[in-house]
Amino acid sequence: MKELVVVGGGLAGCEAAFQAAIRGINVKLYEMRPEKMTPAHTSGQLAEIICSNSFGSLLPDRASGLLIQELKQFGSFLIQIAEESAVPAGGSLAVDRELFSKNVSAQLQEFSNIQIIREEMPQIPDVPAIIASGPLTSGRLSESIQEFTGLEQFYFYDAIAPIIHKDSIDMSIAFQASRFGASKGQTDDYINCPLSKEEFTLFVEELISAERIQLQTMEGEIENGVKAGKGSFFEGCLPVEVIASRGQRSLTFGPMRPIGLSDPRIEQRPYAVLQLRQDNLAASLYNMVGFQTNLKFSEQERVFRMIPGLQNAEFVRFGQMHRNSFIASPAVLQATLQTINRSDLFFAGQISGVEGYLGNIGTGLLAGINAANFINDKDLLTPPSSTMLGALCRYITECPLKDFQPMKANFGILPELDHQARTRLERTAQHVQNARLAMNKYLMENEKVLRP
Repeated sequence: MKELVVVGGGLAGCEAAFQAAIRGINVKLYEMRPEKMTPAHTSGQLAEIICSNSFGSLLPDRASGLLIQELKQFGSFLIQIAEESAVPAGGSLAVDRELFSKNVSAQLQEFSNIQIIREEMPQIPDVPAIIASGPLTSGRLSESIQEFTGLEQFYFYDAIAPIIHKDSIDMSIAFQASRFGASKGQTDDYINCPLSKEEFTLFVEELISAERIQLQTMEGEIENGVKAGKGSFFEGCLPVEVIASRGQRSLTFGPMRPIGLSDPRIEQRPYAVLQLRQDNLAASLYNMVGFQTNLKFSEQERVFRMIPGLQNAEFVRFGQMHRNSFIASPAVLQATLQTINRSDLFFAGQISGVEGYLGNIGTGLLAGINAANFINDKDLLTPPSSTMLGALCRYITECPLKDFQPMKANFGILPELDHQARTRLERTAQHVQNARLAMNKYLMENEKVLRP
């Protein structure tokens, strides 16, 4: 019997189940809700959308627009449902979240070869399987994954700092340097945003008073050996606003310390400094060092743009504080989303290290097709890295492990252009053109492999 187990009824799991089912595979889709709920979910519906109801911009010159087009070319089930459940949202694809989940659940239930099982999967199955259990993977399954990958290869983060497009940083204010520079044999690897005493004082006032996201934790919950208390944070990764609330100078002795740096505009040490560290191989993305935060996204834009040099900052990813479980995919997965140590086991969705609804759908789609092809003894797919879907898969499987953090679709993860365009708009247009040509060629060459 050609059978596949899919663990998790979120976006990735539902897309994977559909893709495998239309290729003749008998799918067992495990979803523990509503029998066992998570702190974030509110219903037992499949593909429940927790955060924004927007899948991103549909504009062809946006990363999300490019990825949506690629997913449609692959025949994405969830993108079709999203379009059918869409609400007016300008140039974005946004949905009625209840209608979307209801439609996904109803259509998957109509498949005679998809069995939806409402119970927790406590361990990695010993049959062909896709693990798409998301960042809120249950404790027992988490332990099984840790045993499979090795404890050091299953990460638990409750702190993520914002990431910014380098092109949006004002380099007439910011400067490149490392602390103490050549005196300690360091190169100029950081971008530094200097603040005067007056600028810093105003920034701290706004930072402390800014609106925060209400964290939802389970009092006394034991998750993977760590006890979670309501409103508690690990001391080693405090939100930047919490550090600031401990005293006016606390940030200048912490993530904004100016020691070892000199502002070239005034040729002396600034009062405070925000450092930005390169976040991808193409050096197009930089993260705000030590700036994990629990501020609302709109407040992050408002407050962080007060920092000199970031007045026009474009955020690829906002900071977040929450329990976020994901495997160390570069050490665990192949580009096909198969595990290195077991060819019939795949990972997809947020647990694989992608962020955003589209990344979940894209990896679920690829894992579903590849798992079915593996069972059917057909070739497996690896989209070109010049496409957005291929670039996401390349990032989570090839990123240096020490720098690995979850990532969503953005132009910064695409390969560098052969001929550098003069402006950002020209670079984006070239990336889009390259991605479309590569995807069209790839789909044409792999038509038989893709065919259900």
